[in-house]
Amino acid sequence: MTDTRATHDDWAATAHTLSQALPYFQRYAGATVVIKLGGHAMGSDEAMRSFARDIVLMRHVGVNPVIVHGGGPMINAMLKAQGVESTFVGGKRVTDAATIEIVEMVLSGLVGKRIVQAIQAEGGQAVGISGKDARLMVCEQTDPALGFVGTPVECNPGFLTALQSTRTIPVIAPIGTGRAGETFNVNGDTAAGAIAASLRADRLLLLTDVSGVKGEDGEVISEITPEAIRALTEDGTISGGMIPKTQTALDAIDGGVRAVVILDGRVPHAALLELYTQGGAGTLIRGQR
Repeated sequence: MTDTRATHDDWAATAHTLSQALPYFQRYAGATVVIKLGGHAMGSDEAMRSFARDIVLMRHVGVNPVIVHGGGPMINAMLKAQGVESTFVGGKRVTDAATIEIVEMVLSGLVGKRIVQAIQAEGGQAVGISGKDARLMVCEQTDPALGFVGTPVECNPGFLTALQSTRTIPVIAPIGTGRAGETFNVNGDTAAGAIAASLRADRLLLLTDVSGVKGEDGEVISEITPEAIRALTEDGTISGGMIPKTQTALDAIDGGVRAVVILDGRVPHAALLELYTQGGAGTLIRGQR
């Protein structure tokens, strides 16, 4: 006779987990959550399916998810395939006319549509757009030396709220428009922060390749204030690639986002762990309550 005891125990544990999550389902019902999905965090097809299923689950329990994605590794691969060489100024890629065409093609086309297809395969409804659509993200040139790299100066989220009213999940490529109609490449974290602020989002989740902000002892800090972020940056504890991420968090909070979480997007179900468990995941950053 087949032993079904283990299976029964597994399902009982699942039911218990769902029951424990009820207060969090209630807490986030109706909330807008902006999620930055990085190129590396997309990982394999299985990782993409898992992420898409989590997003559809969030939508079904009342969250309004907004996805902003990157795609650095995909852009690098396409530039190499097209024989377009990159030059760098201060460690940042110069985006000339040939490069911006490829960047837009990869982000708005290949990457964005892959995410949309994955969400719809799990039963959700999604649409891929960029910051150029409906003038969602108006930018100014960041630095003439960098070419078509932009900094958002104005966001117009009306189109996003209209999509949310139809239960449609926006999947946004970080491509902005200039006031004269130029096309600008925007850092994905920066774009996510600007869009989250324009929506006054309850949460901005930055899915990265690290487990969160680490303190002087090298351990991940579970919750931290903007003031502490600035202090750790001044003394060098926060350094390197974490600085622009924490700055994005501070700017988003200043712009009206309730809280920002920096977490490891390679961890399965990272977004669900953050929203629907007591321990959360990664580092939560929010102003003084």
